[in-house]
Amino acid sequence: SYINRGIGGQTTPQMLVRIKQDAVHLNPEIIVINGGTNDIAGNTGPSMPEMIIDNLCSMAEIATKNDIDVALSTILPVYKYPSRDDIVDPPKTISFINSALLEYCKQNDLVFIDYYSPMVDEKKGLKLAYSTDGVHPTKEGYDVMAFVLKNTISGLI
Repeated sequence: SYINRGIGGQTTPQMLVRIKQDAVHLNPEIIVINGGTNDIAGNTGPSMPEMIIDNLCSMAEIATKNDIDVALSTILPVYKYPSRDDIVDPPKTISFINSALLEYCKQNDLVFIDYYSPMVDEKKGLKLAYSTDGVHPTKEGYDVMAFVLKNTISGLI
């Protein structure tokens, strides 16, 4: 009952461009939006946190304008992006964006999915049990995410 339209490595501007064709036009009951870490990692160039927030909120607005429920999720914890020593304080940026998304969800009566809390370690990175590189979840990490997602949206669809 789920369709995954995520594309690994994409940033929120890329996701925003394709949300209608890849999600809205499928007429789902709910769209779960998870993005932002690749923006912070600079996959398509520098991104300010406000740009990431604007893109995620724009996707939510497109969905709600099409009478589709929306669930925005946290960015997973990352202490450091591999081979990107130039990225300053990812935990601070992730925390800022996650807080803004939580507030946006509260203000707009949207579902907020907190993957961050059960997956964060003491350094504000991804727990070793859930990742081999500190960024990408392992099967065990995805199992935690699936558990959180199902418990958060159960009864909504």
